[in-house]
Amino acid sequence: MSMLASLVNAYDRMAARGEVPPFGYSLEKISFLISLNEDGSPACAPVDLREQAGKRKVAPLMAVPRPEKRTVQIAPNFLWDKTSYVLGITAGEGKRLKQEHAAFVERHVDVLKDTDDPGLRAFLRFLESWQPEDFERLAWPEDMKDQNVVFALESDRLHNVRIHDRPAARELWARLLSSGEKRQAVCLISGAKAPVARLHPAIKGVWGAQSSGASLVSFNLDAFTSYGHEQGENAPVSEAAAFAYTAALNKFLERDSRNRIQIGDASVVFWADGSGADVAESIFAAFFGGETDAPDAVDEQSEARKVGAVLKAIREGRPIAEIAPDLARGVRFHVLGLAPNAARLVIRFWFEDDFGVLARNYQRFLADMRLEPRSEYEENAPLWRYLLETAALGKRENVPPNLAGNWLRSILTGTPYPLTLMSTILMRLRADRGVNALRVSMLKAVLVRNFNMEKEAPVALDPDNRNKGYLLGRLFAVYEQIQSAALGRSVNATVKDKFYGAASAQPRKVFAMLDSNSAHHLSKLGKQSPGYRVNLEKMVAQIMDLMSPEEDPFPAFLSAEEQALFALGYYHQRSEFFKSKANQESTDEEAA
Repeated sequence: MSMLASLVNAYDRMAARGEVPPFGYSLEKISFLISLNEDGSPACAPVDLREQAGKRKVAPLMAVPRPEKRTVQIAPNFLWDKTSYVLGITAGEGKRLKQEHAAFVERHVDVLKDTDDPGLRAFLRFLESWQPEDFERLAWPEDMKDQNVVFALESDRLHNVRIHDRPAARELWARLLSSGEKRQAVCLISGAKAPVARLHPAIKGVWGAQSSGASLVSFNLDAFTSYGHEQGENAPVSEAAAFAYTAALNKFLERDSRNRIQIGDASVVFWADGSGADVAESIFAAFFGGETDAPDAVDEQSEARKVGAVLKAIREGRPIAEIAPDLARGVRFHVLGLAPNAARLVIRFWFEDDFGVLARNYQRFLADMRLEPRSEYEENAPLWRYLLETAALGKRENVPPNLAGNWLRSILTGTPYPLTLMSTILMRLRADRGVNALRVSMLKAVLVRNFNMEKEAPVALDPDNRNKGYLLGRLFAVYEQIQSAALGRSVNATVKDKFYGAASAQPRKVFAMLDSNSAHHLSKLGKQSPGYRVNLEKMVAQIMDLMSPEEDPFPAFLSAEEQALFALGYYHQRSEFFKSKANQESTDEEAA
């Protein structure tokens, strides 16, 4: 099934539950309501619909007749709009203010002139009598300017019925949608002959895209014209199908949606079909986490026992078919990654398969990333936390473009990881020397999956590993430990601070000097702790003995894979020193 067809099916299911607006309507942020008497006069001051969220007010989403597509032309919406169109009032310069307001009034006078509905008549009388100067005369609030406004009869306001909700307004809007000469063609999604959408509705909520929305499908240049077709006629999608897929996407992309996560610059939406869909969606959200504070985000502590048990079993490596047969076979899962690109959206990846396939690929990813030792926090770190390790200063906006989407696509599909993941981590290690479990586990994962180096890239310290990069990383950690044992940890710059970048890329330039310096440090350490000095000397000798006698122990340079193994060897050996120290302190406490 195609991506758009899957979204249309998702819309149909949500529409049956009343979660998305009907055809021709859109969820928009509406800030104020103007209540009218039947003669068209304002019944009271505008009602502020915004809700307090921290230090700012947030406009709620309301189903209104879908907005017009605006680029540079003036195009008024039906029965609602921002104040420049509705009232002729703006907080800015308003170079086209008179034309916008006049177009709004003209459209509604033409459409509503024959109506006998009290609500629509009141709205028409309001427009005919309103003057922009009335805004100041009535002392309406300044923060109302440039906000979206709807109307209601005062008698209907307390029942939450707006003028655009009245049956007469809905019937009139349906006629307007079907009016005019529209080219019909076979819809690429539904397969039925229907009016073609010339312009597709805007999609909102993609991080980094225009706040007014962006298009997933659009044709805006003559170069895109084929056989004389214009705009959406080049790839015919019916108006109903175009509305359905965009409405579903906009619902998934809402701020507090449980069906979206932010991974780097990719806004990721996901949904499932079949029984157990809610459980599958909750487990997926827990798999990858996200940069979101949604109140219903998955929390294994409070999630239903069924979700928690399945999630735990998947992470332990048990087959999904064994722990949840319905999820393995009966649930079809969809994941879509979107990123901004001017007025359009970029599809970073699209995944569709049984949830069981996704679970197996996730288990493989966990196996690739497995590393010891590391803390519980590092063990359960979400994907976005790993991505921050690829960014300068640890800021999300500095995550390399495309990396997040490409990596998540590899995880979902079980394909090789992007090599930019390795090169970016190696660059960050040379720049800031931050050798931590998150970065090293990413390097190990690339080595295992892309280069089949399961033996060379072990999970924990491998004292018999003979790989040159791994051995040099271990040796570098020993030299650092010798310096630390001799001089303490109060030195201005450690061996790692000064030499990690050069040692991991061009060992010949550094290691001879490190060996010479270590002799001085060992001499000093021999006066403080002779036994520990002997142990460190033996460790250096053991590592050197593992190196091939036919090869130069300190090559001129290391390849990217060997640099990754250098980091892994350094991390393992460094962690072993910390573990030994912790064990010694524990023994001392027990003895005391």
